[in-house]
Order: sequence, then structure tokens, then C-alpha cells
Amino acid sequence: MEFQDVIRKRKMVRAFTTEPIAPEVGERLLRAANRAPSAGFSQGYAMLVLEAAEDRSAFWKAMDPEGEYEGTALRNAQLIVIPCSNKDIYLDRYARPDKGWTDRDEARWPVPFWHIDTGMLTMLLLLAVVEEDLGALYFGIPPESIGNVRAEFGIPAEFTPIGAVAIGHPDEDRDARQKTSRKTIKRRTVEDITHRGRWGTAAAGADAVATGAGAGTGTGTGTGDAE
Repeated sequence: MEFQDVIRKRKMVRAFTTEPIAPEVGERLLRAANRAPSAGFSQGYAMLVLEAAEDRSAFWKAMDPEGEYEGTALRNAQLIVIPCSNKDIYLDRYARPDKGWTDRDEARWPVPFWHIDTGMLTMLLLLAVVEEDLGALYFGIPPESIGNVRAEFGIPAEFTPIGAVAIGHPDEDRDARQKTSRKTIKRRTVEDITHRGRWGTAAAGADAVATGAGAGTGTGTGTGDAE
């Protein structure tokens, strides 16, 4: 699949079939995610991978104790990946001689790169899912449930789950009936989000280029428009 097609087809899927994911496909997904960039090549991330049915069931019970998702096609997902970030790995890495921040002061960081880099890992995972003709949903773990998930799966205190990714074979019919934001909110155009040279300067002509012949990015509400 061409990379532009992967980008165009990427969207969040909320309904899956019970068809298994081949083990070799799951491994390719994880290897793709592991190509994420990281500040100082710190690689301060990890993935909790839930493949067995009993592990996936335990996750839903810990994450959703009220049973909000009980009986939904989301729970048919055959693979759940929980990306986790580790701040200490970054503070330790930048205290080494080649970086020189020996005090490990978190205030030196303008933004939490540990979360950003783990987000990049997650994005690579989502793109790899499309390449494999699968679907995925990234979703947050409610704050009140994070402790449950930690306890159930032994996630160390120094690792922070940034959410979860449910992966599986899409149930196209049921997914099409889901109430999602992409059905009511139109994707902003490149012109809407781009400031050239100075903030507030319109990106004149940007969308004319983006929607030219062969672009095929699709900014409407069709299946190519991602959420």
C-alpha cells in the first residue's frame, strides 16, 4: 500500500469482528511501532500487549468496571496495546555527559517529551494497522481506572499508560452505524491550520495544491476522512 493511501485511509474504528489476527501480523505491528523517534534516543516507552482472550477480558473489566462497553463490537478487538511512557528514562538520559543536565531537573523540559514520543510510537502503530488492512481505536483510560489496570497487569509505577489501542478486523457494517464526531464535524483544511511566516497569515493557495489532481486526500465526510 502506498504511504499516501495509508494516511488517507487511517481512521478510528469502533466495531470489530471476532476474526483472529495472525501472530506474524501482530509482530509486524509491534516492530513498526518500535521505529518511533525519541529525544536523545532515550526510547522511554514500552508496550503492554494483550493477545490472549483472558487478558483482554481482564483489561475491559479493569478499565470499564461499570460495563459501559459490555456487549459492544469494540470488545471484539483481538489485540490490545497499551503504550506507556517513562519520564525517568529521559531525565537519566539527559543527565549523561553528552547532554550535561546533571540535576535531572524536569523544569528544563519545555514539554513532556516522554509522552510525545510515546504518542509517536502510537501513531506508527495506527499507521501500521492500516497497512495490514486492519482497524484500530486509540482511546483514553479513565483516571479512576488506571490504578485497576496497573494492578491487574503489574505495570511499574515509573511507567504511565497514555491510553490503549484496540486492534482487529473491522466490522464495516456495524462501524458505519457508530455515532462518531467525524460524521458531524468536518476536517479542518490545511489553510485553516497553517500560518506561513507569521501567525495569523493565511496559507493562501495551500488547499488548492493539496486538492489538485491526484491528491486524493479527501476532506469531506467520506470513508477516507479520518477522525
